[in-house]
Amino acid sequence: MKEAALAIVRQLREAGQMAYWAGGCVRDMVRGVEPNDYDIATTATPEQVQNLFPKTIPVGVQFGVILVLKSGHQFEVATFRSDEAYLDGRRPTSVRYGSPEEDAQRRDFTINGLFYDPVANEIIDYVGGREDIGRKLVRTIGEPRHRFGEDKLRLLRAIRFAANLGFEIEEKTFEAVREMAAEIQAVSTERIREELVKIFTRPNAGDGLELLDESGLLRSVLPEVAAMKGVEQPPDFHPEGDVFTHTRLMLDLLPPNPGVVLGFAVLLHDVGKPRTFERAPDRIRFNEHDRVGAEVAEQILRQLRFSNEEIARIVVCVREHMRMQHVKEMRPAKVKRILARETFADELELHRIDCAASHRNMENYEFLKAKAAELPLEVVKPAPLLTGRDLLAIGLKPGRMIGLILREVQELQLEERLKSSEEALVYAKRRVAELTSSPPNPGGAAESPI
Repeated sequence: MKEAALAIVRQLREAGQMAYWAGGCVRDMVRGVEPNDYDIATTATPEQVQNLFPKTIPVGVQFGVILVLKSGHQFEVATFRSDEAYLDGRRPTSVRYGSPEEDAQRRDFTINGLFYDPVANEIIDYVGGREDIGRKLVRTIGEPRHRFGEDKLRLLRAIRFAANLGFEIEEKTFEAVREMAAEIQAVSTERIREELVKIFTRPNAGDGLELLDESGLLRSVLPEVAAMKGVEQPPDFHPEGDVFTHTRLMLDLLPPNPGVVLGFAVLLHDVGKPRTFERAPDRIRFNEHDRVGAEVAEQILRQLRFSNEEIARIVVCVREHMRMQHVKEMRPAKVKRILARETFADELELHRIDCAASHRNMENYEFLKAKAAELPLEVVKPAPLLTGRDLLAIGLKPGRMIGLILREVQELQLEERLKSSEEALVYAKRRVAELTSSPPNPGGAAESPI
């Protein structure tokens, strides 16, 4: 990728244009971190860029931005520009092509306003970005309120950069974030979601949550999470403190590069506690907070427009997270069902972090970890011994009884009490006879003996 980025700069130079690497990749280089991607800034116009390179995508041509495809990578190539007025708090009404210095001055934070000449091996700094990187400081370029007023997503980006990089936010910059926090509502849901994902799936996610709260942004973008503050927990199980503190500690314990499912399962696993808090005679209780939390989590995730698959997986993790504490008392079939879930790896890691951030009892985690290593997939999730067609073939009519018998057979199969299709069919015939000869169940459904 680095060689391809250098080749693009050289090709632009050979065409008589000025070209540098720009933004985040330069920031990372100064920090001694290998960049994940390379952006290029140039005097070439979008049309000139398209004429120079055979494979391009005009992703933001109205803002001077072209994607160049080279050596299997995509590179954002942008024309040096200055922005005209921002009227909607999201994007400029138009842009004017300009000089590297003008381009640096229109960017968000000093740490992102650097250029690098890869041919001359020289950093170009018009905004004091190198010094702020050395001081580990997030500072706006220019007056903070003006910069945030241009694009209000920058309010969240300040939090994200500070958390991800382990930096502090400069005093006047943070003061402006606090004053303008409510204005984040002007930003589209999708852009807010993307910043939250970067906060909670990258390093220092716990710091990110703390900064969101201190800035007032948490109340604007995740009020249900802000409601965790001050919600007491029983000290025997949670000596660390209230629900918010517990969640922050869990975010600190996330493994490197957690996925969206694990990151947001940790963030939202106790989101039902504020609504279910009860100070009972014996101790504080949160009855059914897992079920309530799953409902709240789904609402939050749908509002933020996560994908249906991500929502489904996160909601399962939130809804099921309390069951892990009972695994040793469960029948083998139930344990196997937990192991067979597609979300099991995330659920198990959620449980580990949950315990590590509270009572630190890892017995159930070690039990499940051992079971997962001991039982192969064909034992945990075997092919069914019977199908609905098999039951229809023995004369059973479509209806609830088919589902009931199939569930019973699956349970017995997981218990290894039924080991073949022949045994399962014998059991099914016997159960049909029992269920059709017994008096109706007042509840409307046949009662299972297992």
